[in-house]
Amino acid sequence: MKRCLPIVPLLVIGFITAGCESLPFGQPGWTTLVDGTRGLENWNRVGEANWRAEDGAIVADRKEGKANGFLVSKSPYKDFQTRIEFWASDDANSGIFMRCQNPAQITDKSCYEANIFDQRPDPTYGTGAIVHLAAVKPMPKAGGKWNTYDITVKGDRLTVMLNGNRTVELQDSKFASGPLALQYGSGVVKFRKVQIRPL
Repeated sequence: MKRCLPIVPLLVIGFITAGCESLPFGQPGWTTLVDGTRGLENWNRVGEANWRAEDGAIVADRKEGKANGFLVSKSPYKDFQTRIEFWASDDANSGIFMRCQNPAQITDKSCYEANIFDQRPDPTYGTGAIVHLAAVKPMPKAGGKWNTYDITVKGDRLTVMLNGNRTVELQDSKFASGPLALQYGSGVVKFRKVQIRPL
């Protein structure tokens, strides 16, 4: 029995360390793009959404015209993990766009999009899906609460986690690198934390 005693603390430390590795905020290697009310300076605006800092988050709830609005990262990313805390109204249309090919023209066909769209007419590619490429079933609901997207993009594999649950995994080599973009389409969308780290 005495020989086992030194092993037990090591196992406990191992579990604690493993748990810490899954919590990126504040950990080395992560770049913060949005932190509460700060972060608009890290993005280029595309479209006419009314992005602003408000109540501890970056918020949009209106756009001019029919075109969607985006915040597009100033840097491109190839292989990375991103963790994003967001709040969306029940009627919101938003999404996280990755490896975008044209930073001046963001679309769900020139980027990978992890959708935020609870009321999408066809829920196949609604919240939790990668639009056009990886369907989600059943579709989770994100409206009216704070949520966390944890997305890993490495090589030709994309994995999307929503609130700790994997919604989709995709193998696709269409887009190799490009900026990250946050979308405003409709409803109310808030981002209070966006962090990214290279892999």
